[in-house]
Parts: sequence; structure tokens; C-alpha cells
Amino acid sequence: MSNSYGKLFRITTFGESHGPAVGVIVDGCPAGLDISIDEIQEALDRRRPGQSDITTPRKEEDKVTILSGIFEGKSTGTPIALVVNNKDQHSHDYSHIEHAFRPSHADYTFTAKYGLRDYRGGGRSSARETVARVAAGALAAKLLQKYGISIKAFVSQVGSIKLRKHYSKLNLNLIDSNKVRCPDGQTAARMIGLIEDARNTLDTIGGVITCVITGVPAGLGEPVFDKLHAELGKAMLSINAVKGFEYGSGFEGVKMRGSQHNDEFYTDAQGNIRTRTNYSGGIQGGISNGQDIYFNVAFKPVATILQPQQTINDAGEEVILQGKGRHDPCVLPRAVPIVDAMAALVLADFVLRQKVNKV
Repeated sequence: MSNSYGKLFRITTFGESHGPAVGVIVDGCPAGLDISIDEIQEALDRRRPGQSDITTPRKEEDKVTILSGIFEGKSTGTPIALVVNNKDQHSHDYSHIEHAFRPSHADYTFTAKYGLRDYRGGGRSSARETVARVAAGALAAKLLQKYGISIKAFVSQVGSIKLRKHYSKLNLNLIDSNKVRCPDGQTAARMIGLIEDARNTLDTIGGVITCVITGVPAGLGEPVFDKLHAELGKAMLSINAVKGFEYGSGFEGVKMRGSQHNDEFYTDAQGNIRTRTNYSGGIQGGISNGQDIYFNVAFKPVATILQPQQTINDAGEEVILQGKGRHDPCVLPRAVPIVDAMAALVLADFVLRQKVNKV
């Protein structure tokens, strides 16, 4: 099982949804980085369950403990170990799926691969694992601050309700001003209404998270196989429930002619090389070009619904299965900090890799 990500800034996550704890080992974080446990906790608080009435009511404080790698508020250059204990588990909520495969979950595929599975919340296939990513991402974001790189993810679509404004026309400081994490109040209200309707009908709904990365210098990326957009895509597609990734003009770009789509270069008043448009999404040839990097991540509706569905058990018999327990009607509000974290982990790794590319 692959539980690690990154080349120089490398993380390894561990733990299960209904085990004692989840955690992460961060290796390669440079020494001397100012690290506050409060900053890590702030990131985890944005991801934690039970934060509003449109998220799962599971009550986890998600308090982080630092086991190693930080001394007197600074990284020591040694592996950083972070642990979050699980406290509000209702494992009995999953006893009915001990032998049944939930539709669109990893129950069957984990059984096919390993011959067994942890049916209590899905074990390692549970989104609970992303607690570790968010904790590590807070360290990566702190490193990126030293280079003037900022990451802002937000909900841009829930179901058919789509934010129509370009990100440059939005105040991204308003992302956390509402419980759905959409920086436009009117659109957020409609999104919240749709999520509440899904919850009230014992159903779920999906959507899209947009991420904008500013302050990225030109030159980050490792062709040929570790292109910057390829690594961002891999990182995002590794998040639970993600079904699609596009950057820059994405799929809409196929409707354009090359004469429209090409980003023409010019030199600004400060002597910096810029492009007049940014259909490339800040990346050309797999390398950052100094423009904003922006991408969209599509999330499917949460697979656990509280309605009866037909499935089979591990004996191949057809059974009727109905979801139980506490689940999100829409994963998007709590997935925003996960997208932030994975983007930070990718960029932090490439920043360190770029340092060894020049003499």
C-alpha cells in the first residue's frame, strides 16, 4: 500500500478511521522554520467534522499532538511526527456492512486486493485519513510563506449551482465567511439550500472546488514525468471522492482556436515577463511561468446515503443495504482545507527540488 507522497518534502500518513489515532510523519522539512501548533490546529479546525449543520455531526476535536521534529517553536530538520486521536467513534454503526459491499465505496475493491477489509468506516479508505494530510499541509504552507506563495481554495459549484464570477473578481478573504466556503454570499446561500435539501431527502450532492495559487515563481516543475500540473492532478485525485481535475482553460479550452488560446508574452513596467492572458493556468511545459496557477477539482456525491440500495455481500448474495450513522450530505465544505493542504505539499516539494537544479 502506498502511504507516502513527495520526493524531498515527503509525508507518510498512518491510522484508520476507527483506530486509536491518525497521524503523519513529515520528512525533509528544513530546519529553522517557525512552526506554531496553533497554526496546525487552525487548519485542522477547518476540516474537522461537526463544524456546521451541513456537515457530519460526528464530534471530533481533532486536537493535534507534536511528537518530534519541533523544538522551541522551530523545526529541527529531523522527521516531524503529528498525531490526532480519534475520540467520537460509533463503530457499531458499521456492523451491518461487515459482510456487505456498499455501492460506490472501496469495500469490494479493498477485499479484492487484500482479501480482507476494515469495515468500521472504511479503515484507510475513509476520508478520516485526510486529517494527516491537512496537518502536514499546514507545515508546507508555512514553508511556502517564506517564498511569498499563497494558496486559496473555495467551493465554486454545488450540484448545478455554479459561481459565475472569475476568481479575480472575488474577495477570497471571504471564503470562510459562510459554512459552505464560497466567497460570494448570494451564491453560497443557494448552495447551502441545495445541500440542506439533499440532507432532508436522505441523499447527498457533489460539486467543484477551485484553487488559486499566487506568488509562484517561474521555473517550478520537473519534466518530463513530474510536470507541475501532473503532480497537482495526482495529488488532487488522491483525495477521497475526487472524480476530475482540470487546470487553466481545462476542457473549455477545446472550444477555442489557437489564436485565441495562446498566452502572449510581454514585459511589464517592472521588467517582469508576463502573459496577457492565462489560459495556461500558470504552467507551460510542466513548469510554472510566474502567473497565477488555478485549477478545478470535481467531487462526487458522498457515497453513503440513508436510503435502501441493492448490493451483494461477500458470499455473492443480493442484499438490501441502507446507510446508517453520521455522514456529510456534501463533502465540499470540509474538503476545501484538504485541497489547500495537497496543493501546499506539491508546491513545497517543488520549491525544495528547484533549489538543487541550479548552481
